[in-house]
Amino acid sequence: MFSTSGIRSAGACGDVTKHVVVIGAGVVGLCVGLYCIEHGFDVTIVERNGEQRDGCSFGNAGMIVPSHFIPLAAPGAVAQALKWMMNPRSPFYMKPRASWDWIDWGMKFWKASNAEHVRRAATLLRDLHIASRGSYEQLAHDGDDFGLVDAGTLMLCKTSHALADETRTAQYARALGLRADVLDAEETAALEPGVRLEIAGSVYFPGDCKIVPEQFVGTLQRRLAERGARFAWNTNVSNCRIEKGTLRAVASKQRDVEGDEFVLAAGSWSSALAHTLGIRIPLQAGKGYSMTMPNPRVLPKRAAILSEARVAVSPMGGALRVGGTMEMAGLDNGVNPKRVRTIIQEFPRYYRDFTASDFDAVQPWRGLRPCSPDGLPFIGRTRRYSNLFIATGHAMMGMSLAPITGKLAAQVIAGDKPTIDLSLVSPDRYN
Repeated sequence: MFSTSGIRSAGACGDVTKHVVVIGAGVVGLCVGLYCIEHGFDVTIVERNGEQRDGCSFGNAGMIVPSHFIPLAAPGAVAQALKWMMNPRSPFYMKPRASWDWIDWGMKFWKASNAEHVRRAATLLRDLHIASRGSYEQLAHDGDDFGLVDAGTLMLCKTSHALADETRTAQYARALGLRADVLDAEETAALEPGVRLEIAGSVYFPGDCKIVPEQFVGTLQRRLAERGARFAWNTNVSNCRIEKGTLRAVASKQRDVEGDEFVLAAGSWSSALAHTLGIRIPLQAGKGYSMTMPNPRVLPKRAAILSEARVAVSPMGGALRVGGTMEMAGLDNGVNPKRVRTIIQEFPRYYRDFTASDFDAVQPWRGLRPCSPDGLPFIGRTRRYSNLFIATGHAMMGMSLAPITGKLAAQVIAGDKPTIDLSLVSPDRYN
């Protein structure tokens, strides 16, 4: 059994240090742990996999994106999803299956896909992303190298129709105070000298940046270990011990882990564990894929998203990572060759220097993103347990929003008022 009863923290004025147990060692859970340590708390990270894991915090595009202020649930999203559902190669594939949770999630997604929801969510997402970007800059300033590059993101459009759609998003971005430059093909080429692009134009968001995700996860683990955090690897939490309405310990076949405060940050597996506590956190796992070329023919300077294909392109040191798609097929970790093939075929349509054969020796990576029905994460306390904090449901924005999620969790656990209003992302909004 893990327990830290009686452990005291230097500088805590003699008071017993609060023990925070974080369930999940993905980027969100690690950021929660880091900022809780900075608040003087004792921290244990509980992870269902071993230390050499490979979840969705590792193989993603590493983009930090204030430009992503429109949630997944938006006007037109349902019609587009229904259209794409019939095509397993589409950017957003929702595999039909006989599951009440799946049907319920879909109905909530439909209900949230309206303009008013986007209006309310956009300001919050902007603020969360900007705050997170500032945290990344501070972490890099503290001396760690995790590949932070401040070069912005290009939304590359092959067609004039896509460029018109992205231009409307750019106008919305400007109304929110974000810089967004609409560029023609020649102006875009000037930002990527030496790279041949087959596009009608682009929208450039210079306020975005990027990191190497696996390096950042390594940085967090090292910092936590140096500051005394405990790691309970290979500990698959299956139930919890509750006494007088308060969560006292999480339990697995391997061990029990006691604590004063608990943070559920288990990604796509959070929903099942929340259910054992009588809390409804509707999530669907959205599988994404990526391929990383170690020695690409040419190396773009900037990260990009291929607008029509919904494929992300991210230079990482001397390598190039290409990935994307959203495949909702449950907690299935298998690789769907059709989805991978679509990414491989779409990428050279925009970047003319490449061919599909450039990926022949590259092994695809896959990860399961935790997706909420309204496209907003679950961040905050629950009414049911005063010592439980939820931090999950970030979907494609987990890497971008991890540091601010960690900061907000630590603030709430410390009894401070969070620096960003969390009412829209309350974990109780579906309870």
